[in-house]
Amino acid sequence: MSSNYRIVNEKVFNYIQSVSLRESDLLGKLREETAKLPRAVMQISPLQGQFMSLILKSIRAEKALEIGVFTGYSSLCTAMALPDHGKLIACDISEEWTAVARRYWKAANVEHKIDLKLAPAVVTLDKLLQEGQQNSFDFAFIDADKENYEIYYEKTLALMRPGGMIMVDNVLWKRYVFDPENTDVETLFIREFNQKRKFDKRVEISLIPVGDGITLIRKLE
Repeated sequence: MSSNYRIVNEKVFNYIQSVSLRESDLLGKLREETAKLPRAVMQISPLQGQFMSLILKSIRAEKALEIGVFTGYSSLCTAMALPDHGKLIACDISEEWTAVARRYWKAANVEHKIDLKLAPAVVTLDKLLQEGQQNSFDFAFIDADKENYEIYYEKTLALMRPGGMIMVDNVLWKRYVFDPENTDVETLFIREFNQKRKFDKRVEISLIPVGDGITLIRKLE
């Protein structure tokens, strides 16, 4: 969820988009279709998607994981950045929203790269671990229910190879995280997640004010 929350002011945001955004027609069409839906705010921003694609290509990712698909903007960015033999395990629980995603995956000719798991993400992650897939993923994107961020992160970290990258969305959470008067449950979970990552010696981190805030995490060798 990032589309309606901007850390920088509107003039800066518009300038950044005007000189850097390279959104394909298909991605733009998906974004516009999603914008008409009741929960459109759950879609990542095109700048986030472009940044994600750059990271994937920079580390030459071949095997990726996504927790939280919604209508598929982030998974489409990921799949298009993977090589033709690449694989994305995409976790979600909504048949309704992922039906939109499937249409665009097919239109982009990347559906063969995506293995959609319609089940609670914890179940899918546990199964991957039970199958012995530890230390085998190159990249992961976490953008789902905030109460389970810490659980998703720990299981995802176990699945990542040394040097692999995890991108976590909504870490500035509509600016609530630095408002001491805000004590709603989701804010408390994100606030705790951020504090733990600062002292997590298993990884390197950088919190980036893109969209609703992204933490980029590199698993140490």
